[in-house]
Amino acid sequence: MAQNTRTVPAGTPTNVTQKHTKGGIGESTLRPDGTLKVTGEFAYSSDMWHEDMLWGQTLRSTVAHAEIVSIDISEALAMPGVYSVLTYDDLPAEMKNYGLEIQDTPVLANGRVRHHGEPVALVAADHPETARRAAAKIKIDYKELPLVTDEASALAPDAPLIHEGRDDHHIGHVPHPNIVHRQPIIRGNVAEARKRADVIVEGEYTFGMQDQAFLGPESGLAVPAEDGGVDLYVATQWLHSDLKQIAPVLGLPEEKVRMTLSGVGGAFGGREDISMQIHACLLALATNKPVKIVYNRFESFFGHVHRHPAKLWYEHGATKDGKITHMKCRIVLDGGAYASASPAVVGNASSLSVGPYVVEDVDIEAIALYTNNPPCGAMRGFGAVQACFAYEAQMDKLAAKLGMDPVEFRQLNAMEMGTIMPTGQVVDSPAPVAELLRRVKARPLPPERQWETAGEGADVRALPGGLSNTTHGEGVVRGVGYAVGIKNVGFSEGFDDYSTARVRLEVINGEPVAMVHTAMAEVGQGGVTVHAQIARTELGVTQVTIHPADTQVGSAGSTSASRQTYMTGGAVKNTCEAVREALLEMGRRKNGSYHPAWAHAELLLEGGKVVTDGGEVLADIADILEDEAIDLELEFRHRPTVAFDLVTGQGDGHVQYTFAAHRAVVEVDTELGLVKVVELATAQDVGKALNMLSVVGQIQGGTTQGLGVAVMEEIIVDPKTAKVRNPSFTDYLIPTILDTPTIPVDVLELADPNAPYGLRGLGEAPTLSSTPAVLAAIRAATGLELNKTPIRPEALTGTL
Repeated sequence: MAQNTRTVPAGTPTNVTQKHTKGGIGESTLRPDGTLKVTGEFAYSSDMWHEDMLWGQTLRSTVAHAEIVSIDISEALAMPGVYSVLTYDDLPAEMKNYGLEIQDTPVLANGRVRHHGEPVALVAADHPETARRAAAKIKIDYKELPLVTDEASALAPDAPLIHEGRDDHHIGHVPHPNIVHRQPIIRGNVAEARKRADVIVEGEYTFGMQDQAFLGPESGLAVPAEDGGVDLYVATQWLHSDLKQIAPVLGLPEEKVRMTLSGVGGAFGGREDISMQIHACLLALATNKPVKIVYNRFESFFGHVHRHPAKLWYEHGATKDGKITHMKCRIVLDGGAYASASPAVVGNASSLSVGPYVVEDVDIEAIALYTNNPPCGAMRGFGAVQACFAYEAQMDKLAAKLGMDPVEFRQLNAMEMGTIMPTGQVVDSPAPVAELLRRVKARPLPPERQWETAGEGADVRALPGGLSNTTHGEGVVRGVGYAVGIKNVGFSEGFDDYSTARVRLEVINGEPVAMVHTAMAEVGQGGVTVHAQIARTELGVTQVTIHPADTQVGSAGSTSASRQTYMTGGAVKNTCEAVREALLEMGRRKNGSYHPAWAHAELLLEGGKVVTDGGEVLADIADILEDEAIDLELEFRHRPTVAFDLVTGQGDGHVQYTFAAHRAVVEVDTELGLVKVVELATAQDVGKALNMLSVVGQIQGGTTQGLGVAVMEEIIVDPKTAKVRNPSFTDYLIPTILDTPTIPVDVLELADPNAPYGLRGLGEAPTLSSTPAVLAAIRAATGLELNKTPIRPEALTGTL
């Protein structure tokens, strides 16, 4: 068949094999791709190469909302080296839009652009610079239209509709067509509960637009195949979701679009949507040549969605003895021009808006807007981050008004196993919120004024402002702050969330070898390491091969929602168990007459042998298999969830909850408005640590992203033009090694009985509470209210 005879591009992923004598779950085995990455030998998607390939370039809109009056591609087509120029009129299929849930995003703009940087035309040329210059020669005449940039302009009676004639399943449940989705949650009687409150606090909070800021830009290589299909090598988070969106707009059946995961340089939600995948395939099919597209950093800021900026209003009440009486909130998320994952983000923001606290009476509303701002969608924490920032500020306000210690106040109201969520769902696994807070508070504080070293001058790296050498300790004040958060794990609200794993057990060179094949996107989270550990544990082999992820095996779902170890790890575990049982049955057939234990004992696979639970060896796995192989592919599903009621918000919408707490220690130069985060200690329940080294790395990484949005990270969108003002790592700042503090990690392992090995998804929770902990510490140092993130120097000096 054509796909078996294609020329394999340079940089194509290959099987990853590790050989260990142990290396099962619970051990900190090394990553099989770790050495390659730190030595620079790992092939990322941007390293893909085909000897006769062309380069693709996207032309994007220079305005945020406009009618396209005309497009002239003649000069671009006339350039030497240009093979193809495509616009909307050249799209080959009836389906011309795509989207994760709502297919509202055009492959190329059709008569109208809705945000700055929207794709309008594509160019394929024999050199990347030729492609770039040709794209610049395309002439587009725009007629600018009125902008929708915030809630007021989106919901005004005469507001322009971002999407006229909407027919998606949310339109019947929203009060205005510029609202993507609305989710209320009503429980108890807030009016009556409010009467019992001795103190009431409220606040308005603003959360800025954060970028995922992955280091590997969007990139991929599309190769046309002899059967009329295409082979796509790409960095993504969800191969099968991409496939379902790509095939219809190419006019091809899914079996003719073959996808292979290439090296992924980070994701954090930003690769869950389509970026260059369709464009590369279109150009490859139009030219009948391989086409590579690699975004530069500037284009990357326009090529993927971002975290939703949000406006949040909260009201809490409490009795004088510190018990929360009620909570009201309204959360407005700016989804930008296209839906992306906005409906699911709304569901998360609303259902987790109370935080990890017992509050019986709530009135919650969350909405996502369509605007002409950049599209927003999935990012680590997915709606729970914005809510945590606001409710944790409210906890500090309540504690201060009651004269209580902020940690003790939180512990007094902390949820636990058996607590009923605002949605009516019972928390049926450990919820050690009070214990996590106790642990971070009990940790010794770092020494003060660490920049003062005996016999030497000030170490400016330990000062606010760092190597900019702007202060030497004058006006520097310390602050300490605390926060705790709650995040769901896995896909929710009735989504059919499943993962698939294929496992093959055979003898190679006289030794039993397991091959694990899934479509899981390894984006840096360490799934390939854990899958090998699971296979060793369940099959008792030392050698495990991880097959490259592709669409020739069933879907593994998205590498998001802290779900992959739970879901695809669960699929690998289940399939390995089935392979083990098949092997034991084969052994019973071949050897059962030689030893009664084959029929009656509990048999295990350890060290390449079949052994009884008493340790007696019955046979070698290799001797049982001989020339045969056991090859099985199975799906794994978590327990079902249901959609939240559209009026009351009630329903068992989530699979699992995960919790993390942080204590931030900061030093602030109150005269210059500079902040140094000295320490960001954390405690988190992970259920079961399958690989402690990876667990700690995930927690520290999530904590650092939360730090970034607290003090520096924000995409600035001009409110007058809706244009992005800082699409570069020069102007969009992320924490470097000099900004990142010590991050001590305290790991709890309280097993969830409903999860494989008792594990708990962990990658997102630390991103929640790290941000409000830093903000709380800065408030403690300055006495300022600080209701917007990120905190900028002018907010601390009063020079806004």
